[in-house]
Amino acid sequence: MKKVFLVFAIAGGLIACNSKSDAELQQQRTIDSLNAVAAKQHAIDSMNALRKHEAPTTTTVTQSSQNTTTSNEAKKKGMSAPVKGALIGAGVGAVTGAIIDKKHPGQGAVIGGVVGAGAGAGTGAIIDKNQKKKESSNP
Repeated sequence: MKKVFLVFAIAGGLIACNSKSDAELQQQRTIDSLNAVAAKQHAIDSMNALRKHEAPTTTTVTQSSQNTTTSNEAKKKGMSAPVKGALIGAGVGAVTGAIIDKKHPGQGAVIGGVVGAGAGAGTGAIIDKNQKKKESSNP
């Protein structure tokens, strides 16, 4: 029994002597944290380099140990949603109006085009508003 106790006491003493102190553990945590920040910065720099070569957008990323700021300036391409909606609505409304008013297809096309353009522009404005809301909530 004394031998078993002596073996456990020696093993415990060796384990206690080999364990790292709190200062060494804190130093290792600091080194790991700095390595993680360096890896993040490397990834950000890589993405910025890819964006410079791929698209005409301008992205500026600055990082310090306390904050990260990202700003994107992208050129808008194409028509807005209300304009697209008005054009599609006018076309569909004109065709529908001409088909419905068989006695006066020209008059039906004009009335249908005007009503369709109004409805399409309203729908496009709602879609545009929802897209802006989603973009502002997702950075």
